[in-house]
Amino acid sequence: MTTKLELVPDPPARPPLILHRPYRGARTLIRVRRWASARFARFRAEERGAVTAEYAIVILAAVAFAGLLVAILQSSEIRAMLVQLVENALGTGE
Repeated sequence: MTTKLELVPDPPARPPLILHRPYRGARTLIRVRRWASARFARFRAEERGAVTAEYAIVILAAVAFAGLLVAILQSSEIRAMLVQLVENALGTGE
């Protein structure tokens, strides 16, 4: 009994496994991140009072609008028109 052996070619060689190490500019990257973080923190601190100022402006605008409405509603013609409008809406008007 004879057995014929076939030669199987070796698989292609893989390149050696290289473990990644931090690239050479890692220190620079760390410095840039620290600088950016400090800059952003400073920016947030500068903007801290802006929200309060915006609320103050909105409140002043609301007070001015309320004052305008009071001045308009004190007029007898406007008051009569609004009373008629409400009566018509409720169905009690003529």
